[in-house]
Amino acid sequence: MRLTIAALPLLALAAPLPATAADREVAGAVATLNDPATQERMADTVTALVAALMQMPVGPLADAVARIDPASRAADIPPDATVGDIAGHDPAYAERMGADVRAGTRMAGQAASALAAYAPVLKDMARDLAAQWERERAAARR
Repeated sequence: MRLTIAALPLLALAAPLPATAADREVAGAVATLNDPATQERMADTVTALVAALMQMPVGPLADAVARIDPASRAADIPPDATVGDIAGHDPAYAERMGADVRAGTRMAGQAASALAAYAPVLKDMARDLAAQWERERAAARR
């Protein structure tokens, strides 16, 4: 029983998939991650979101916290403070985050391309290992 459970991942990898649908989905994901326009949109979106977050006011929230707990440091936060002020305002932070997303997306696209290229080999290896496991299991029963 334990051997059967241990072999399930191998059998799952070797199981026939609807190749055309799976291949199209993988190819679509790889193409999306490698698309420079998509990479730029993702980076621009993160840059805009982080920049907006840094401008969000926290003074009213700090005031509410200070009323509940007068001993907290929230009482020291100015009423017009923003997340950026509290976080140690770095005007280039949003741009750096966007650049990191851009680089991360490029890296993910390259990794996805490599995995897609190796997928047929990995599937063959999984089938071979599953067949070998079946042969060994049959031999052990004799």
